[in-house]
Amino acid sequence: MRLLKNVTLYISAFIPMYFLIFVKVIIDLFNDNISWNILNTLNIVTLLLLILSGVIGLIINIHCNKDNSKEIIIIKKQNITDQHFLGYFSLFVFFAIPLDLNYISGYAVYVLILIMIGIVYINNSLYYINPFLNMLGFNFYDIEYKEKGSDMVKEAKFFYKGNLEIENKSYFVKLKNTNFCFIDKNHKSEE
Repeated sequence: MRLLKNVTLYISAFIPMYFLIFVKVIIDLFNDNISWNILNTLNIVTLLLLILSGVIGLIINIHCNKDNSKEIIIIKKQNITDQHFLGYFSLFVFFAIPLDLNYISGYAVYVLILIMIGIVYINNSLYYINPFLNMLGFNFYDIEYKEKGSDMVKEAKFFYKGNLEIENKSYFVKLKNTNFCFIDKNHKSEE
């Protein structure tokens, strides 16, 4: 089950690219730049399935996470969203513009590149590189934190929707791993 969650997180990172390619194919079809054939139909269906599975996977990972929630106190934060977003965006441009998916060879290369990137993404736990989350308003932080009632300082990478405030606040988090966690909007002020 964990592997399936990780694959859907990888797929969700490319949702903007899938959407761009989908729009390109639809516009080309309506302008008669390409013909309606089996390969283009397969491409449209594949893109729609990838978009849908990415969205569903992200919803499951964010809202249906059954990991235990822990209360943490954030000691130090650094917003590093920009360090990963722009590098990943270049992959979108690489895929969306020059690759001709109207030929079986182009489609096969496209699928193989996605598989290779996916293997690296999952094997190295790069779940925090997800521009789709940034487009939804999430920021990515390197965090130093302590669990409530502990003095041991730990490090992790967290997503938080909006700007994370750390003074006099504790937060709840479901710690999936140190590379992909969401800080709950529900927090409480320290007394």
